Amino acid sequence: MERRAEEITEETPVDVSTVSTLLSPLGYGLLSFWMLIVTLLSVLCNSLVIAVMLQNRQLFLPTNVLILGLAVSDLLMTLCGSAIGTVTNYYGQLFMGRELCVFQGFTVNYFGLVSLCTLTLMAYERYHIICKPMGAFKITLRRNAKGLLLVWFYCLFWATAPLLGWGSYGPEGVQTSCSLAWEERTWVSYSFLMLYWFFCFFLPTWLIIFCYYNILNSIKRLNQSVENQGGRSRKKEDRHAMCMIAAMIGSFFFCWLPYAIVSMLVILVPDISISPLLASMPAHLAKTSPAYNPIIFFLAKKKVREKK
Repeated sequence: MERRAEEITEETPVDVSTVSTLLSPLGYGLLSFWMLIVTLLSVLCNSLVIAVMLQNRQLFLPTNVLILGLAVSDLLMTLCGSAIGTVTNYYGQLFMGRELCVFQGFTVNYFGLVSLCTLTLMAYERYHIICKPMGAFKITLRRNAKGLLLVWFYCLFWATAPLLGWGSYGPEGVQTSCSLAWEERTWVSYSFLMLYWFFCFFLPTWLIIFCYYNILNSIKRLNQSVENQGGRSRKKEDRHAMCMIAAMIGSFFFCWLPYAIVSMLVILVPDISISPLLASMPAHLAKTSPAYNPIIFFLAKKKVREKK
C-alpha cells in the first residue's frame, strides 16, 4: 500500500524493465502458482454449479437462485482477479499499464461486493423463512431474482464511483494487483473510503450477524418446543440449507475480514507502516473466496451431486 494510485497514469504506463520488484523471483513465483491453483479450482467448481443448475430446472428454487447468482459473481471475480494476478505475479509486476490496473480494481471490487451482498440476501431470506414463517413477506423465485438485480445495481454504484473521481483505484501490496487506493489522503477519497467501508462491509456484516443470531435463537426455541411434544425438531432440508449458507458466509469472512481490517487501519492510522508483503497477503487471501463456495455447495447439496 505504499504506492499511490496516481503513480500509474496514462502518460506513465508501467514498464516491466524499469519498475523495481518488492519480492524475490521465488516469492512472485509462489504467489503466481497459488493464484493459478485458485483460478483453476474456482473456474471449474463455479462453472459446474452454474451448468448443473441450468440443466436441471427442478433446482430453480428461491434459495438456489441466490446460489446461482453467487456462483456467477464468484466466477467473474476469479476471471478478472485471480486469473490476471496469476500472470502479473509470474512477471513480477503490473506490466500492462494503467488500464489493466483500473480494470482489475473495478471488477474485483464489483464482483466481490456482489458476492458479499448476495450472502447477506441469503441470510435475510433464511431469517424470514425460519423466524417469521407466517409473516406477510413471502420468499418466491421472482422476489429473490429482483433482490439479486437490486444487489448488482447497488454494488455497481460503489464500484463505479472511483471511476468518476470519488475515490480511485491503484496498485497494492507487492504491486502485482490493484484495488481501491486506501492510502489516499484527500478529503474526497477519505469520505468515499469511510462510507464505502460502512455500507459495503460493516452494514452487510451486521445484517448477517443479526439474521443468524435470531435464526439460532428461533431454532433453539423451536427445538425445545417440539421436543417437549415428542416430535421432530426441524425439517432436514432446512437444516441442510442453513448449514450450507452459514458455511459459505464463514468462509467468505475468513477470506475478506483480514483485508477489511488492514484497509481500515490504513484509513484510521495514516502513519502506520505496513510492509508490501503483509499488505498483499489479505488481498491475495480475499481472492481465494470464490473457490470455497462451490465446494461447500456440492458437499452440502446431495441432490445436486446426484444430478451431475
